[in-house]
Amino acid sequence: MKISIVTATYNSAATIADCLESVAIQTQPVEHIIVDGASGDGTLGIVRRLAPQARIVSEPDNGIYDAMNKGIRLATGDVVGLLNSDDFYVDGRVLEKVAAVFADPAVDAMFADLVYVRPDNLERVVRYYSGAGFTPEKFAWGWMPPHPTFFVRRQAYERCGLFRTDYRIAADYELTARFLARYRLRYVYLPEVLVRMRTGGLSTRGLKSNWILNREILRACAENGIKTNMLMVYAKYFSKIFQLVSRPPCKC
Repeated sequence: MKISIVTATYNSAATIADCLESVAIQTQPVEHIIVDGASGDGTLGIVRRLAPQARIVSEPDNGIYDAMNKGIRLATGDVVGLLNSDDFYVDGRVLEKVAAVFADPAVDAMFADLVYVRPDNLERVVRYYSGAGFTPEKFAWGWMPPHPTFFVRRQAYERCGLFRTDYRIAADYELTARFLARYRLRYVYLPEVLVRMRTGGLSTRGLKSNWILNREILRACAENGIKTNMLMVYAKYFSKIFQLVSRPPCKC
């Protein structure tokens, strides 16, 4: 089984090395596709040095979701995953575990757990984001599986569509809601931490970003037949408090 990993980059020189190295050490056959938005900070030089076997596209794009769509269209693997340029896999057996899940032909998609780490100390876990207990009904409450741990058979993108580029922040939410709640893809939860994610992502950059995010979550639910309201969506912030104090059940 071949797994395609798509990484979108733009001026990612400060973080891309960890991402590239974590993919390069995987024991499972992997196709790494780098879609760069014409970076000007040396990102491409790092990519060519550390990932000479990767498929590289570098050209202007219309944002991260447009870049991800380009990568998915180029993918030739049986399964497709997405790894942000500032995230990285916890060890070299992550994709081996993913392949074991997809060895069951009944599985369309899977997700697992991730940890948020401090950008200045990648060993310090500040939040544990678990996919345990997730069901499609929880989209109505603003919840989605940890997207960097979300893997899907490539044919699912052909059947269910790509990322909506008319969303600014929550296209990943809309896509997972479409796949799991609307199309009811058969999924498996793997109770392991697969990804380390630096804090400081777009969806958490202040009140304005949070407002846009939650408005887009409401829209995503409406467009995929999920009944909700703003109070239900904002209720997820109370649960996130527990993610700050809980810790993963393993050393990661």
